[in-house]
Amino acid sequence: MGTATIFNLIKDLGLSNTNAVLLVGVLSTFIFGAIMYWFFGTEIGSAIRATGFNPQMIRAQGVDTNVTIILGLLTSNALVAVSGALVGQSNGFADVGMGIGTIVIGLASVIIGEVLFGTRSFKNSLISVILGSITYRIVIAVVLQMGMPPNDLKLFTAVLVALALALPLFKGKMQARKVS
Repeated sequence: MGTATIFNLIKDLGLSNTNAVLLVGVLSTFIFGAIMYWFFGTEIGSAIRATGFNPQMIRAQGVDTNVTIILGLLTSNALVAVSGALVGQSNGFADVGMGIGTIVIGLASVIIGEVLFGTRSFKNSLISVILGSITYRIVIAVVLQMGMPPNDLKLFTAVLVALALALPLFKGKMQARKVS
């Protein structure tokens, strides 16, 4: 230990460990969200987004989709590296098994965000994913606080993702009933 981390620097300002982690999380989310919003609004960022939506169309516009795919992977891996570094600094150690289940958490966050907050524009989609992640973590914290054994958390997470996937179907059926 004894290595300076971003969390130690924030704690030196007089904050508790919990508040330092919360402050760094909020600030990094805001900073990287703003950077992503700016980047994906540029020409190359728009090309990356278009490649994800319709590769044939963007290829017809003369964009090399191989380059945009590589840039998209570079961007996502950079964000994963930063988040991994922050988690490692927060915990004080890093372990090979720390990332297990992260794909499910990400999927659940995206689904919950899109279902609850919608995706009318890119900015709204970005905000929805961030709010979905926060909502997911709050639900997990509340469930653990209520006394659910941590071993049952994977089952609860699977049920939560299934409900989030089914929610648009239920919304559609409810709106159809209101119309008729």
